[in-house]
Formats: sequence, C-alpha cells, structure tokens
Amino acid sequence: MLQLHLPAPGTQLSLLCLGAHSDDIEIGIGATVLGLIAQGINLKVYWCVLSGSERRAVEAEASAKELLLPLDGATVEILQFRDGHFPESGIELKAWFESIKVKVNPDLIFTHRRDDAHQDHREVCRLTWNTFRDHCILEYEIPKWDGDIGQPNLYVPATRQTLEQKIDLLLKHFGSQRSKHWFDAETFRALARLRGLECRAPEGYAEAFFARKLVLA
Repeated sequence: MLQLHLPAPGTQLSLLCLGAHSDDIEIGIGATVLGLIAQGINLKVYWCVLSGSERRAVEAEASAKELLLPLDGATVEILQFRDGHFPESGIELKAWFESIKVKVNPDLIFTHRRDDAHQDHREVCRLTWNTFRDHCILEYEIPKWDGDIGQPNLYVPATRQTLEQKIDLLLKHFGSQRSKHWFDAETFRALARLRGLECRAPEGYAEAFFARKLVLA
C-alpha cells in the first residue's frame, strides 16, 4: 500500500475545516486534527461552522476552542445560515465562500462528502470545490440514519488516545445532540474501528476520507 507522508514535526501546515453543523467537524476529522497536534506539526487552522441555533453555536465554539487549545494560529468562525436550507441559501453561501477565499490560502481543506445524504452537507461540498480550484480537498464522512457511508480511498490512522479524546469532546460539549439515538461513543468508536480495519491501522482505529483529486509531485 502506498503511504503518503505528512510534513515533519515543526513544519507549518494550514488547514481550512468546514462543517455545516455544530458537531460535524469534530465527528469527521476530530482524531485527525488531534493527531496532527500531537505529532508536533505547526498547525494554522481556520475552523468554520456554517449554521447553528444560539445553543448549538455556543457548543460549537466551546468544543473547537478546547480541541484547538494547544495552537496559537487558530481561528473559529460560527455562522448563522439556516439549518436544513443550505441549497435555498446558495447565493448567500457562495458569497461567504468567496470571502473566505480572500482570507485564507490553506494547504489542506476538509469538507463534507459529495454524496452525503444531507442536503446541507452536499451544498457545502459543492461550494468548496466551486470556490477552491487549486487546493488539496479531503471529504469526510458523517454516520447517520440514512446509511450513506461510502467507500473511502484515503485513511488517517488514529491512536486510541486521540480517538478517545475526540469522543470525550463530543459527549462533553454537544448536549443538544445526546437525545439522538446514534450520538454516542459506540457509534464513533465503531466507525473508527471499521476504518482502522480497512487500512490496518497500528492501533486499530482510523478516520477515512474521499480524495477526489490528488497530485503526486
């Protein structure tokens, strides 16, 4: 299996992390970001959550700030686009994406999966690719009732420690989600174990992504 390698510890790496809803980024890439921090990579992170009621916005900000606490170069932005209506807000969302393109030039962008069953997720992915034409974009997955988990083609192994840290953050901060039947430690651990199995991760866990276009230099 061909392995791609991240920059060495101390090297700067800028990330743009995009999520439609308050817990999406943590669910999709939480262990990956925590792993990069643990490896000593000098991260500059722009973390954007595009919707949320007042309560969910507070949850999102608190979670992101705790996850990114070790970093000096982290910006958290919480927007108020209407949950469940992103396709109908396409003009306003596109204008926001264009404004972000002026502010940041990331090495790596994390966004939703193109074939996600949730319309808000698909719209964020569409606008990510529409706006950023010369960037490395990785699409993350969100488990849900729809059963839309696909077949990823890029894996980031996670240590047991970073996975448990991710799960602890999710359960600690997102009280508004605890009543949902799928929002529990077993769900997050099970998906990570399955992806770890698929890539033979050293500690048995991984987060998986969809890499639509990569260039090997």
